[in-house]
Amino acid sequence: MPENEMKAAGCPECGYPVLPHHGFCEACGVPLRGAASPAPKARARPAECVECGSTEISDGFCGQCGLRQPDGREHVEVTTPTAAGVSDRGRRHSRNEDAMAVVETGGRVIAVVCDGVSSAPRPEEASQIAAETGAAMLTAQLDAGADTEAATRAAVLRAGKAVAALAASEHEAPACTYVSAVVDVGAVTVGWVGDSRAYWISDGTGARPSTVLTADDSWAAQMVELGVLTPAQAHADVRAHTLTSWLGADAGELRPRVERFEPGGPGAVVLCTDGLWNYLPEAAELAEAVHRARAGDPARPPLEIAGELVRTALDAGGHDNVTVVLIPFPPPEAGSPYPAG
Repeated sequence: MPENEMKAAGCPECGYPVLPHHGFCEACGVPLRGAASPAPKARARPAECVECGSTEISDGFCGQCGLRQPDGREHVEVTTPTAAGVSDRGRRHSRNEDAMAVVETGGRVIAVVCDGVSSAPRPEEASQIAAETGAAMLTAQLDAGADTEAATRAAVLRAGKAVAALAASEHEAPACTYVSAVVDVGAVTVGWVGDSRAYWISDGTGARPSTVLTADDSWAAQMVELGVLTPAQAHADVRAHTLTSWLGADAGELRPRVERFEPGGPGAVVLCTDGLWNYLPEAAELAEAVHRARAGDPARPPLEIAGELVRTALDAGGHDNVTVVLIPFPPPEAGSPYPAG
């Protein structure tokens, strides 16, 4: 049956008409169960083991030699006309449990980065659906005229519902972190749950200094905030990365944090998982790495800079999955209100 003759159903969340092939509601961004995800989001696993050629593949592992099979997420790169992101499995993990989404609409850049919680089941599914749902909801809300802070909060809540829906039970609940950014001509709006971070990186020509735009929802951050431990003591503890807030059916009441930041000059926004910031935790350290990656070329493409940051983490040990999204500020398509430096 031709697409224009298909019977449209209603979105289960808002009632907006949707067609069978739609992966997300165009009005509210909710994922539509049973709909095929557009390529390249759906990736088929290999029919034969890449190591021994066995066809005994189950749950991503070879039943003959035990090797985990590639799923297409070992190394992922995304680009838009303005921004770019790179995600890599790292050197120690058997799979990439990070995910990202980058969209441009209406002169804005929208980005979401998520890190699956390894101790929970199917962390790679949690991060993927959270990133896709969050970006879709942000896009729908902003295109409908919502302000960036309200849209950011709505997107986090919607992503949280999507991840919670993956749970078989409260004790079998996929989980992930979440950080997003909406970058437009005058400001950056970030929202987050967990310990994936957003950084402002100043280019040194009059903008506000480089800074971390988010505050970790983690045991270490809580101990420092309470004055119990110094930052060095807290981050040296084995409990440092224990999350105090996350997306998932077992997360309790979700209270996303949202902040709006006005840079006051040109620079860049970096979203990343702890696979990068574990090695470059301070804003000044990350800023130095970004400037070094530019190699003296202010026009160097964001994809190359993001790739250099990922390689920095890999060269330092690559103990975790690492994901980096880099967004120039202000977005070139929006037009710069600042004089060239």
